[in-house]
This record gives sequence, C-alpha cells and structure tokens, in this order.
Amino acid sequence: MHFLYPAFLFALLTLAIPLLIHLFNFRRYQKVYFSNVQFLKEVQEQQSSRRNLKERLILASRMLALLFLVLAFARPYIPGKNAANSGKQQAVSIFVDNSYSMETLNRDGSLLDEAKHRAKEIAAAYSLNDRFQLLTQDFEGRHQRLLSRQEFDDAVDTLKISPQSRTLQQIIDRQQGLLQMHREQPGSIYIISDFQKNMSGDRPVQTDTGVAINLVQVKANTLPNVAVDSAAMLSAIHRPGDGEKLVVRLHNYSTETAEKIPLKLLINGEQKALGSYTINARAVQYDTLSFSGLQAGWQRAEISLQDNPVTFDNQFYFTFQVEQQMPVLLVDGGTPNTYLKAVFAADPFFSAHRVPDGNVDYASLSSYPVIILSDINAISTGLSQQLKSYVSKGGTLLVFPAADADLPSYKGFLQSLNAAYPEKLITTDAKVASINLHNPVFKNIFENFPQNPDLPSVKKYYQLNAHSGESLMELPGRQPFWNEYVSGKGKVCVSAVALNEDFSNLPRHALFVPVMFRIALLSGHDQPLAYTLGREESIEVPPVQTNEKQLLKLVKGSLGIIPETKQIEGSTLLYMADQLQQPGVYDLKKQDSTVAVLAFNDNRSESDLTYLNGAELAKLVPDAKPVLEAGKGSLKNVLAETNFGLQLWKLCIILALIFLAAEILLIRYFRTDIQQVSQRA
Repeated sequence: MHFLYPAFLFALLTLAIPLLIHLFNFRRYQKVYFSNVQFLKEVQEQQSSRRNLKERLILASRMLALLFLVLAFARPYIPGKNAANSGKQQAVSIFVDNSYSMETLNRDGSLLDEAKHRAKEIAAAYSLNDRFQLLTQDFEGRHQRLLSRQEFDDAVDTLKISPQSRTLQQIIDRQQGLLQMHREQPGSIYIISDFQKNMSGDRPVQTDTGVAINLVQVKANTLPNVAVDSAAMLSAIHRPGDGEKLVVRLHNYSTETAEKIPLKLLINGEQKALGSYTINARAVQYDTLSFSGLQAGWQRAEISLQDNPVTFDNQFYFTFQVEQQMPVLLVDGGTPNTYLKAVFAADPFFSAHRVPDGNVDYASLSSYPVIILSDINAISTGLSQQLKSYVSKGGTLLVFPAADADLPSYKGFLQSLNAAYPEKLITTDAKVASINLHNPVFKNIFENFPQNPDLPSVKKYYQLNAHSGESLMELPGRQPFWNEYVSGKGKVCVSAVALNEDFSNLPRHALFVPVMFRIALLSGHDQPLAYTLGREESIEVPPVQTNEKQLLKLVKGSLGIIPETKQIEGSTLLYMADQLQQPGVYDLKKQDSTVAVLAFNDNRSESDLTYLNGAELAKLVPDAKPVLEAGKGSLKNVLAETNFGLQLWKLCIILALIFLAAEILLIRYFRTDIQQVSQRA
C-alpha cells in the first residue's frame, strides 16, 4: 500500500492524545459507608470490571477513528498501472471532437454534449495541481497552453461545432507537440470522439514512446444520410442566355436505399431546376440539371435537398460568372492575321485584342482565358517564360507556327510546356485523315457525321516530334496535324501548319471557325465553383492591388472577414486561416466594388457516419490503451484506479465514522452502574 500524501502520516502522533488522557484520567472514588462490608466489596468489584472494559473500548474506538481519519488525508492506495506518476504534477492533453458528426444524437443528447461531460470527468480524475490542455478540431492558438481544472471546465463549456476535420495522426502530433514543451511533467493524451472512418488516414499512427494514449469513444445511433458531394459545370465559359448543364454528385451513405429524395437548384434566389432521386445503399449517383436564362454577372447558386435528421450537408453552395464578353489575345509577329481577325469578329461575344510579340503586357495575360500565337518567327525568352507561367495556372494557348519559323526557338518554348514541337518542314501534299470525335472540342458540332467528310487538305506542314498528347486532327500514318497537350493546370494546342493558304486550306475550311470557337469556350482558368471550409490553405483570385487603406474583405450579410493577401505573378492569394467558420456565399470586396464571389461548403468527409470499432482502432493506434466506451459508467473512477491504483481514502472515512459512532454508542448505552445483589442462603 502507498500514500499519495505521506506527509499527513506525521499526524499519527496525535494518537498519543487519547492514550495520555486515558492513562492519566485517575478518578477519585467517593466513600460509601455500609454495614455489610462483604456485600459492598462484591458490588465494587463488579462495577470496576465493567468500567475498565468500557473505557478500553472507548479508547480503542477513539484511536481507530483518529487513525483512519489521518489515513484518509494521506490518501492510501494500492498501486495501479500508472502509479509511478502519483504525487507528481502531470500535464494532460484532452482532445474533444467538435466536428459536424458530433451533432448526431444518442439517448443522452448530442455526442458533443456527452464528449464535453466525459472531458470534465477525465479532468476530475486527476489532482487539483495537475494541468490540462483542451484541444479541438479548430487547432486554435489559445488551446496551446495548460489550464487549471477550473479553467479547463470553463473552456469545455464554450465548445461549439466546427467545420474542421482532422485525422488521428494530426491530432496526436498536435498533442505530443505540447507535451514535449513540458517534458519535466508526466504526460497523458486523451482523445474523445466518435472516431469516424475518415479520421483513420492512410497508415498506422506514429506516436512518441513514454506518452500514455487513451481513446474514449462516444457512440451515436445509426442514422441514414444523403449528401450533395460536389457539382461541376459542363461549360467553362458561360454566355448570357445560353443553356447550361450542371452535373451533381449525390452520395447515399446509408445501408438502405434512399427513396425519392427531393432536390432543387436555386440561382440568385430563383428556382432553376427541380428533381426527385432514388439512390441505392452506399452508392454514388450523378445527375444532370439543365437551366438557362442567366444574365451577365456573378451567379450565386445553391443546391438543396431534404434529408433528415442529418442536415449539415443538405446544402451545396457554388458560384460562377456569366461573361458579357470573352476576351481573346492574338499575338503575332507584327502583321495581323486576317483569318483569326475574321473568326472572332463573327461573334460579338468574343472581344479579340491583337498585339505584336514585342509589345505584350505580361501583367495582363491572366485576364485572357485563351491566347493565340501566330506568324511569330522566333519566340523570345521573356515571352516564353511568361506564357509558361500563364499555362501552368490554367490558361489555354494555341500555337500556329510562322511560315519561316525559327525551329530551335519553338523547340525550346514548346518543350518547356510538355508539348510537341516542329522538327522540320515537309513539302508533300496530304489530307487530314481523321478527326477525334471523342475530344470535347468536337462535341455537339455535328448533328450527323458523314461517312466521307470533307477534311482539310495540306500542301506542306511541319513534322511534329512524337509526344504524348491528344489529337484533334491527324494526317495519314497517324502523323499529328493539330494536337492538344496538358501542361500544369492549362493546355496547349499545337498546329502543324501556319495559318497561311500556302500551307493548307484550314483557315478557309468549314471546320476552322467552330473548332476555334469550341477551343475558346472550353478554355479558361476560372476559379473553382466552390471551396471547402478548413481544407484550402490559400485561394487564388485574379490580381487585385491593395494597400493599407484599400484592403480585401470577405462579406456575407453582417459577417466580415479580412483575409491575409499575398501578391504573386498574375494573381492574388488569400489566406483565411481559421477565420471562416460558416458555409455560404461570400462577396470579395475592395471598398464598395465586388472583385469576386466565392462559395464555401462544409467538409463532406463528415457526411459518412460510419465509425471505427475497437479492433480497428487498436490496429490504427497500436500504442494506445484499450478503447474506453463512454457509455459504460463514469470515467472518473476508472481513470482514478488506472492512474493512482485502488483508492482507499473513502474506506478510511467510512471506518472513521463507524468508530466514532461506536464511541458514541459505548458512551450512551454501555452502563456500568447496574448493581447486582447476591443473597446468602
């Protein structure tokens, strides 16, 4: 047996007090004269024996009561597994999962309420001198310090649901980071969560030796859930009044079929589409919503479905911009290309801006969804580097080599873009043998594709080196005529002919205009339709100049957030950190003007309400102790026994009270003045 506070054992010296009182409490007896001395002697002997027994029993009761009272203050215990840390100030890190899944209900209320209650129980199992860290999904800076028990309980009471979602590895790394700053104190880690499967990560959790890890699982009732995982527009460029198609991804996370789930699409508060869907158990379903009649400007859209009782993922917000006009940059060697000028003059939606290659405004390149190079003899190093940066960020570049192209300069330029380059000029007549109807460029161009189509004829062309890419058109022998290549986030289209009738009849062919329009309409590096709260470290928007008096601000109703900004080449980066907590549509404003409209949604990984069991957790965190299920009694007694062993102070208090009661009963009911008279025959 050990003592948590052995210094209290010095109080055992007080046991001498009742003993001394007993030894030196000599009572003087009163003389009583009586005629029969022999009879009086018998009475005195009998009373003296009973009095001595009573006094010794009272003495024993007093000393035992005092003994057990002193022992209770010394906190005796039978050592447990972690008894080595008893009596030392400990640092305890407690993680309380406050993700969206913790809104789920069980018989005791929400999981978050139960987790907060369990966190307080854990803190109560330690001594008042121990210090506690409260950690949540938010990973806030204020949670990187140690608190007293009262401060910890107050902090737990303020916890609210958060859109963040972390893995177990991230959580334990954060907790171990704090405990490493307090190596002089024994440390323990507690994680209170429902342990969704999305917390597992890709590999077993790596932990530091010497730190006790305890997993406390709160369990919810099994609930069905259907969510809108994501959405995508089929067109990259949106024109006023044009028909649009939106692909919606619906996910049924339940083990039962979801019947007739109603869904509707709202754009700028106006209903644009309505549907009802049946989704098989644990299945993903894609559906296309069609709508039209949009005006130029930013579109604020919301997809909503009715699915109870899990509602946090029933809305999906997204935004996009309908352009009044689409800017196109034409870069040439000094002489305007009449064919390109005629193509983009045919549709007022396109706004073509022509500039010679020596006078390009590099800062404005990111404002053009598509850039077309034609009739440039040699690509300069500066233009090559700027175009490479433009394509890597999502721009579309079309390259038509000049009739007298400097092949080495084209090689260096196109190689850096991971695209094929012209190797030599071939002067043999040929004809385009095929077009790639599977490429999105040719989608919806033909109502019925003829068996013997009239394809462009070629008088001479540049032989492009063999390179992986997707063909738009091919010459006989699978020689590339017009190919498309992916480079970074953008793409590059390289032609084997110059836009010159001396090379081919492509500039006058019936396919040229629709193909150029389709490439332009499929181009662009617009912002994503939506972002995920807590996932994106930075958000890239078109370049915006700011200063101390003109800051960018995200606004949603009465809520305003000023993000940190960083200017990079061709764009502006926004850093929100943990300021954004509410999903919805936000206006990015510079003073009174709207720069962009951004949509943020909750993390859909929280939608899958499937949980890790004890065996899976033991495999995932092999260094952790057996999983504690919060539903089975109080954690305080379990943890107290684990940390300090079997506590005996309560037993000592009970025994002290018993002996005090025995003393009272002896004093009150053990009578020594009963006289017994014996008669002689």
